Order: sequence, then structure tokens, then C-alpha cells
Amino acid sequence: MSASSRPAPHDILLGVSMILATAFAISVQDVVFKLFSSQMTLWQIFTLRGCLAVPALGAIAWVMHRRADRLRSAFGLWSVLRAVFITGTFLAFYAALPFLSLSVVGAANYTAPIFVALLSACVIREPVGLLGWIGVIVGFAGVLVLLQPGSDAFSYWALLPVIGAVCYALAHIITRVKCQDVPVAGLSLAQNTVMLAAGLGVSLILVVAQPDGELAQAYPYIFGGWSAVGLSDMLIILILAGFAIALGMMLAGAYKVAPPSIVATFEYSYLVFVAVWDILLFGFVPNLATTGGMILIVVAGLLVLRGKPGS
Repeated sequence: MSASSRPAPHDILLGVSMILATAFAISVQDVVFKLFSSQMTLWQIFTLRGCLAVPALGAIAWVMHRRADRLRSAFGLWSVLRAVFITGTFLAFYAALPFLSLSVVGAANYTAPIFVALLSACVIREPVGLLGWIGVIVGFAGVLVLLQPGSDAFSYWALLPVIGAVCYALAHIITRVKCQDVPVAGLSLAQNTVMLAAGLGVSLILVVAQPDGELAQAYPYIFGGWSAVGLSDMLIILILAGFAIALGMMLAGAYKVAPPSIVATFEYSYLVFVAVWDILLFGFVPNLATTGGMILIVVAGLLVLRGKPGS
């Protein structure tokens, strides 16, 4: 990937503000997914949410730009590739969500900022600095403390969001380098269109393949069939569609206006938000390892930020 595109503008305060708001909103969305994962399959949620979000985003993009070329840019090669990576991230994350606490899934997924910082330095040559590299190491150590690999507390389901984290990092490097001329509404439209296609595609595959009954019974959220949708279910889908519309634009916008390594640093705030939700809603109290891991991650974020030249 070359960085031959025109230089991207920098507005660090705006980027940080957007990513903090986005992290909080994503934590609320994840609570909704976890609470209702026993009622509908992941693919059903993605499909129904997409059916509402995609037309709305198309209308928003048209009203904001009223130019066919700007809308077409939403489905260019790099925009679609970015959307595929983002979709992979969310699918991996939400597939693991019914089996792990929000804090553990979030910790596994938040190896992504480490990959973002690494790719920023290696691919687009945005300097990280000595303190930044120390922060990357400390952050990785914090994630290991949270996941506790090799112990009874570790779950192989936690590997899914780690895989998603790699997709996430790649998506945001693409946003920074290749999608500066694509409006954020267009990026969100492409993202939700690909997620809708994934939901429909996997749903059709499951209808044709008809997984083993025991498999569907053990993991209905992933391998089960669609369930009947009531009025309350549609309200939840409507709320999730609203999140999808707003978050798609906010996430893309944050990475467009500020360096990825700085934006990624403040994405760690998500871990604080989900820890609070775990305590308040699910009765999961972080243990010593979880608390220690989060402290390491916060320290890592500060190191990465201070390690930026000129800071």
C-alpha cells in the first residue's frame, strides 16, 4: 500500500473527541447485542439492521453530497475492502460475545490499537517514537494479563476478537491512507451494505447446509435459524440500526481527521465503559488480573500519546 494520496488533515482534538464518543456508544450497542443474543441469531440481527440502516444511509449520503461521483466513491475498491475488514471485525467480536464477558471480549479485540500503531509506523510512516514503542509493549502486556492465556480463565473464544482486531487495524489504516476523498456517510454506507450482505449470505448458507441439530442447539446464536420477530424485537433492531448509522460515520471520521496511532490510544476508553456495564448489568466484577490489565492499557495509551514527536 503506498501513501501517495494527498496529505491528510490533522485535527487531533476533534479526532479524540469523536473516538471517545464512539467508544461509549459502541459499548452501549454491545450491551444490547449481549442482552438479546439469545433471541435472534447474529445473522438475523445483521440482516434486519442492515435493511433499515442501508436505505437511511443512502438517503443521508445523497442529501449531504448530491453528487453521483461522491456516492459511487463509497463503493470503490478501497472503500469496499475497508468495509470487508470492518465487517470481519464485528462478526468475530459479536460471535464471541455470548460466551465471554464484555470486558474479556473487549480486551481481546483491543489488541487492535497495537496493530494500528505498528502499521502506522511500518506502512504509512507516521512516527511513533521511543515512548510510543514502549507503550505498544506495555499495552500488549496489559492485554495478556487480561486474557490470561494458559490459565483456566482463558477461553479459545477470545481468539475470535483477536483475529477481528487485525481486520480492524487494517481497515483504519486504509481509511487514513486511501479513503480521504470518500465522505464519511459513504464509508458508513459501504460498511453497512457489506454487513447486510454478510448477514444475508450466511443466513442462506445455513438454510442450504442445515447444520447438525446438536451444533445449532449448542450455539444457536451462530448456527441457529431465524426466529419470529415481535414488536419489541423490531424496536431493538431499530435502535441498532440507529447505532450503525451514527457509529459508521463517527468511526470513519475520527480516523480521517487524526493520526491512527493517537485515535487508537483513546479507543482504549472502551474497556473502561464495558467494565462498568459488566458490573452494573451482568454482575461481573473485574478481578485483580482484569484491573491490572486495564491499568497497563491506560498507561500504554498515555505512553503512545506522549511518544508522538512534538507532544
